[in-house]
Amino acid sequence: MVCVESVHKSFGSVAAVRGVSFELQPGQIAGLLGPNGAGKTTTIRMIAGYLMPDSGRVTIGGHDTAESPAAARARLGYLPEGNPLYPEMRVTEYLDFRGRLFGIPRDLRKKAIAWCLDRCWLRDMAGRRIATLSKGYKQRVGLAAALLHNPKVLVLDEPTNGLDPSQLHETRSLIRELAADRTMLVSTHILPEVERVCHRAIIIAGGQVLADGTPAELTRRSAATYVVQARDPRVGDHDRVAKALMNLPHVERAVDRRPEGPSPSLGWTEWVVTARPGAPDLREQISMTATQLGLTIRELRADLPTLERVFMEVLDRAAGAAPERDPSPRPTEAAA
Repeated sequence: MVCVESVHKSFGSVAAVRGVSFELQPGQIAGLLGPNGAGKTTTIRMIAGYLMPDSGRVTIGGHDTAESPAAARARLGYLPEGNPLYPEMRVTEYLDFRGRLFGIPRDLRKKAIAWCLDRCWLRDMAGRRIATLSKGYKQRVGLAAALLHNPKVLVLDEPTNGLDPSQLHETRSLIRELAADRTMLVSTHILPEVERVCHRAIIIAGGQVLADGTPAELTRRSAATYVVQARDPRVGDHDRVAKALMNLPHVERAVDRRPEGPSPSLGWTEWVVTARPGAPDLREQISMTATQLGLTIRELRADLPTLERVFMEVLDRAAGAAPERDPSPRPTEAAA
């Protein structure tokens, strides 16, 4: 339904998007992740047809946004960041206004407004002025406006930004419901939203796609860490315990971490076991091995990979691969 092919976009000397490519299939919810300034909003605006790429191609339902902009936009609903609304209008007045902009005939427009009010849980707010609504309800009005022409693609830019926990839960439920029969792209920097709502995560930074896959696929790229806290073994047995843990399948590293100085943990040792990326859960194996070694275990906890950790690791690797800036001053700086 959505195909982004090697798009580039610059603003003066600033390259905002540099060769971004991805494709979204029908019925898929994809999260576009990235830090501020990553190029997310610029990419979304090119998909929505508000900006034209300097090079590359964007198609919506097979229609090129540059060559057939009207046909592409007819298949897409867009909720921009900030959700611009007319606060003095009532909800139904605003939706009628948007419907007229879409060119929806009057009889069909009434049916479309009624459908959107029900679908976005706005029936009780239909006669209220938008200025009097909570932020959560305003987000629903924006979604209803994007849905009026029943598009097969929905693009949402930061749809949960600034919502309270109750509003977050409602908006998540609405997004999942709306995705039942359409393709959705959700731009956000709130990683738990992607894990809860999206089938796929696309991580972008510096105007480039750095990772793309399901949340489960991406978290398998990161390593889990296990901490075993046990009664101190006999003198000289630390190395034996570390070696036994190291010899477990899928283990990358096992080291002991003994407390120093006065501490409630004196008499106890922590072994930190790092698994290889993609390894299965090792808690059962670690527990069985510790028991066989005669250790008295007080705690066994797992720090399992999360999308947040993967996100930070991807950004760190990208930062490490970036060329360092020449610290020497430019001629004008030196002259100053």
